[in-house]
Amino acid sequence: MKTIKETVLALMLTVLASATFAQNFKANHNTDDSKIALQGYSPVSYLDLGLAQKGLKEFKASHDGLNYYFTSKDQKNKFEANTAKYLPQYGGYCAFGVSIGAKFRTDANKFVVKEGKYFLFLNDLEVDAAQLWLDGDHSKLVAKADSNWAKLSKEQ
Repeated sequence: MKTIKETVLALMLTVLASATFAQNFKANHNTDDSKIALQGYSPVSYLDLGLAQKGLKEFKASHDGLNYYFTSKDQKNKFEANTAKYLPQYGGYCAFGVSIGAKFRTDANKFVVKEGKYFLFLNDLEVDAAQLWLDGDHSKLVAKADSNWAKLSKEQ
């Protein structure tokens, strides 16, 4: 009987830990259950080329539980050599949204590259968040987004 209780308790703790990890993962990364980062677009293309380019499945690298796709082996190698450089700001959530304290899904084709980083943005019929960012003061928006991200990255 004691063994059954211990097994059930261990199973419950595993489920609880998995749920906690899933919540934290979702808080830090703008992705769905597929765990494909940037909707399959190459982070190296954004930063090095200033282009939104879909990656290919044969050039895939995993980092922090996500799969990143690249247009070439060279891009994949660059990412693996300096992963932190190529990660999207704010977990890939809309940078303008984060600056106002919210997490919004992004359009992979709406981005801004500035000061060695790239920022992704929401785009819909009502709001062009990239244009709002460009019309604002970049350094003030980054400071506000950085401050908000410290809180938002801990919330689901």
